[in-house]
Amino acid sequence: MERLADRVILVWGFKRSLLAIAAGAFAVLALPPFGFFAAMFVSFTLLVWLIDGAAASPDSGLIGRLWPAFATGWLFGFGYFVAGLWWLGHALLVDQEEFAWALPLAILGLPACLAIFYGLAVALARIFWSDGMGRIAALAAGFGLMEWLRSVVLTGFPWNAIGYGMMPVPLMMQSAHVIGAMGVTTLAVFVFSAPALVGTRQGARTGIALAVLLFAAHLSYGAYALYVAPRAEALPEDKRPVVRLVQPDIDQAAKMDNDADRNAIFETHLKLSAEAPRNGGRKPDIIVWPETSIPFILTDNQDALTRIADTLDDNQILIAGAVRAEEMGPGTPTRYYNSIYVIDGRGQIIAASDKVHLVPFGEYLPFEDLLTEFGIQNVVEMPGGFSAAVSRHLLALPGGLNLYPLICYEIIFPDEMTGDIEDANAILNITNDAWFGATPGPYQHFQQARVRAVETGLPLIRDANSGISAIVNAQGEIIAGLDLEQTGFIDATLDRLGVEAGTAFPRQTYFWLTEALLILIALVSRRGFISGLN
Repeated sequence: MERLADRVILVWGFKRSLLAIAAGAFAVLALPPFGFFAAMFVSFTLLVWLIDGAAASPDSGLIGRLWPAFATGWLFGFGYFVAGLWWLGHALLVDQEEFAWALPLAILGLPACLAIFYGLAVALARIFWSDGMGRIAALAAGFGLMEWLRSVVLTGFPWNAIGYGMMPVPLMMQSAHVIGAMGVTTLAVFVFSAPALVGTRQGARTGIALAVLLFAAHLSYGAYALYVAPRAEALPEDKRPVVRLVQPDIDQAAKMDNDADRNAIFETHLKLSAEAPRNGGRKPDIIVWPETSIPFILTDNQDALTRIADTLDDNQILIAGAVRAEEMGPGTPTRYYNSIYVIDGRGQIIAASDKVHLVPFGEYLPFEDLLTEFGIQNVVEMPGGFSAAVSRHLLALPGGLNLYPLICYEIIFPDEMTGDIEDANAILNITNDAWFGATPGPYQHFQQARVRAVETGLPLIRDANSGISAIVNAQGEIIAGLDLEQTGFIDATLDRLGVEAGTAFPRQTYFWLTEALLILIALVSRRGFISGLN
């Protein structure tokens, strides 16, 4: 182990760059659909040793001294994000004649930008670097801070935060209920980096012992939450709503074609909604369609509302994704919203919610006036793009069920779980991952949705056009679901609703306390390191 550490520390030039990229790419094996979390131990061990060898000239200024560390972190991040996000390019091939030119930007450009956060994380850690356990504490604090910044800067994109590699199964998701996904990310980097101490010996006993203790606590709390802790009280049999998830698996390109195709898509949803329950089960009380499942402006089409009323029983509810148009008056362009409609058995829209957190370059164009001059436009064809709702509110259904609505990738943001969520009985997430085909993207999206259920202690109702659609309980366990690219429906009963939060402080507080503790460890270690040199 020491000989391997020495070789990695001393590697230089092209080999060093290639090893940093490969280490980042290898870490992606910890993410869905693979879930091989041990890969992160290899990747972060290599990263620590690479940082150990990231030396600059003693005569360099601050930026010059930090540049080798930044470059190492950037290369690691570039490998991680290219290997983990290459599937984003699939969305551009839906209309390849229009957007194929942008493939390099999606596959290489976005990872290059996101890798800056990892470069900064390593550069920040290098300021507090030492030769013992303190350096992996500094690395964990740096990654925790930069992953948090990645979730907020320029509207944020926290996809595939490192902590998800530590949460491949429900047993390993439960810690998120206490410290949140960002807290798990911070401590995961410490644990994943600990084997590096074996190769350099300094602080190995203490660091390895602390990492083992953290990992054991992570697993132990997971076992407690799944098998010992009290769960939400089961609903009486007659109060348990049956939810039908409709998964039509419509080709995304078909949604952009002619009216005949759009009518066929609508009829497919109706047909799946009207199917009789299997095995003599109860008829569904709530039927859910995915994001933008209604392929026209519903409020302009009374015949469509009539068809919905004809399909539903009087006591059934349809929840469907649709585009909502809002007329702004003469001379003002119509505003369009990515929305959710709740429709009763008489074909009346009784509730609605608009998307708050839009996808840049997908649903709206940042710096629109400038970029349109270069011929750049949204992937989703909508005049002027979508508008964002000012705030989010619960969907109150007949019978007293309150759903917290999240459309598509809104569910990857832990900070979106605010406001009325304390009054919610379950999370509703509708999405259309058909943009990304049979790639790792939909699996990664689904894992992050499950972690939101664990964080909030709320069951999740998730419906996707092409999958993965599922009912997930408050512990992240799948109750029923349809896999990727399956066509059909699934009926499942919501027998329990939310659970108590179970934490003394907000999850964000625990995250910042963890950051502060790690920085303190790094500072103490750094001071001892400098004193030893002197």
